[in-house]
Amino acid sequence: MENEMIPLLPDDVFEFSCTKDVPCFNECCRDLNQFLTPYDILRLKKRLNLSSGEFLERYTTQHVGPETGLPVVTFKTDHSSELKCPFVTTSGCSVYEDRPSSCRTYPLARVVSRSRETGRLTEQYVLLKEPHCLGFREGKKQTVREWVADQGIQIYNEMNDLLMGIISLKNRMNPGSLDIKSGHIFHLACYDLDTFRDQLDNFDIDPEIRNAAKADDTELLKLALKWVETLFGDA
Repeated sequence: MENEMIPLLPDDVFEFSCTKDVPCFNECCRDLNQFLTPYDILRLKKRLNLSSGEFLERYTTQHVGPETGLPVVTFKTDHSSELKCPFVTTSGCSVYEDRPSSCRTYPLARVVSRSRETGRLTEQYVLLKEPHCLGFREGKKQTVREWVADQGIQIYNEMNDLLMGIISLKNRMNPGSLDIKSGHIFHLACYDLDTFRDQLDNFDIDPEIRNAAKADDTELLKLALKWVETLFGDA
């Protein structure tokens, strides 16, 4: 049986529930190629009380995306354990409250496009019905909008859209792979936030913005993503 992909609007209803009592519990946490966004990393490193550098070294690997030419960070999986997520346990996800956006959104996937004329983002959701997932038999009904609210997805979407804007700008202004220096800057700003924070005093920015970024990781990431736009020109 092949995967089924069903487009859904925000107020469309779908049936799904995932609990420990579902026979396929934890199946979606194996055979992974888990892409992590900057906000995913922010939440996870805070959850684990690690610096961003420690988290990246311990739990992730990096490669260059073939389509964007940008550094991509994924979970480092154990090849001896069916490529399981490093945080899955027999009782479920050990970082559930701060799980990555793709895990949080599943069984939905969010598709975003940006208008070249207006710059406006348009979002659509797709229901992914995979053969191994039995959560669709549980009979719990909700709309897409209710699922997004219940799973705490909105803040992830907002932060991930900032990254999407950078990728769109980069593709317009500087297609292809980055040079070594630009790749390092992108990695620093997007993924290694604590090192980026240590360098804030070297930047010519408003003191109020600098202080807010030093005190709050989300504000720091917003500033970092804004700063990395300078690699590709004006937004």
